Amino acid sequence: MICDVAIIGAGVVSAQTASQLVRRGMRVTVIDMAEPGSEQAASFGNAGWLSSHSVLPPASPGVWKQIPKWLMDPLGPLTVRFPYAIQATPWLLNYLRAADSFDKLRETARVLRSLIKDGPALHEVVAQEVGAQDLIDAHSGLVHAFPDKSHYDNAPFGWKVRRELGIAIEELDAQALHAKVPHLSDTYRFGVFIPEAGHCKSPGQYVQRIFEHLHARGLQFVRARALGIQRQGGGTVTVKTSQGDVACAHVVVAAGVWSKALAASVGDRLPLESERGYHVMLPGTDLKGPAIPLMLEDRKVVINQMADGVRCAGQVEIAGVDAAPNWRRADILRRHLLESFPSLAGASGVAPATSVWLGHRPSTYDGIPVIGPSPRCAQVFYACGHGHVGLVGSARTGQLVAQGIAGETPAIDMQPFSIGRFQ
Repeated sequence: MICDVAIIGAGVVSAQTASQLVRRGMRVTVIDMAEPGSEQAASFGNAGWLSSHSVLPPASPGVWKQIPKWLMDPLGPLTVRFPYAIQATPWLLNYLRAADSFDKLRETARVLRSLIKDGPALHEVVAQEVGAQDLIDAHSGLVHAFPDKSHYDNAPFGWKVRRELGIAIEELDAQALHAKVPHLSDTYRFGVFIPEAGHCKSPGQYVQRIFEHLHARGLQFVRARALGIQRQGGGTVTVKTSQGDVACAHVVVAAGVWSKALAASVGDRLPLESERGYHVMLPGTDLKGPAIPLMLEDRKVVINQMADGVRCAGQVEIAGVDAAPNWRRADILRRHLLESFPSLAGASGVAPATSVWLGHRPSTYDGIPVIGPSPRCAQVFYACGHGHVGLVGSARTGQLVAQGIAGETPAIDMQPFSIGRFQ
């Protein structure tokens, strides 16, 4: 039997897309090498932020001056591993060009805001549908912590752009900051609070629950490696997999960084790179950690109380998908966590053992995801390249893809997300 839609990938974007399609009565098959919600997905180990204000890419005008430092410091918050830097050079150069003016960054911010503006509310609706209300807090807000106000004043552009887009920003002096985050180190004396944002307490469990809900409504799962996509006669397409062919009316490519090769099988150029990220977890539900999710702006890490422990996540490592993990980077995250929350070491002064993780953020060089149909095959839809906004942007992405397949009017302007910009 031919299914209506085959989705390649089983991460959070796939889950949200499948949810929207099943809601419309479509027969959906999901294809992935690993079970939904498992550790291989970028969505499993992210920081859990539903950060509807994350509208700016990491790059900015003048960031090229930092390249020598990136190459020399293997444990910095952003590094490029040599010799992979040679292979990644075209992507890196385009990455710098896409952020070489403040006008370009403003336009990127406008586009990303259209995708993620209502992210927390959309996730709240999905969580209620699938019985995951305990995992989504759409109203917690988020904090950015600074050593002092001068650090905030030295980077005014990003906060100005956010205000221009209608994002409410509340400034916190030292007393107000520590009232919101009681156990935070006294070395942080200024902060900003983003009341519209929220967080997810376990992205992996969230994805699992969505798929469990959809399985009960007829969704099929094929555990296999997707090898390519072929157009067939009669209005069908075929996904070639390691376990045989899957025939369908439409294909959604939501395979993270591995979407690049699948796009190539259709004839589309999809310039994705893995922005490898790490996390470290302290297990436990009664730890004296953050009362509210926060980013340490000087360390460029996010700390969040998850369902099963405190997570510290961050860093960007350009090293490809095949290089072995550099677990010293996780050690750095652990140090950041304990230095910013000394209370986590407990009365004994010794912190509990930690677990570590490495994942691959699928990133375009312009910081904007690829969402919408292929210009070479209208039956193929892309939903990938979300970089740092995969979790918060997944709910709207799923809605947009389902609207496109169903022939409905999209909720937002889709042109900026088209893969056609890279052809």
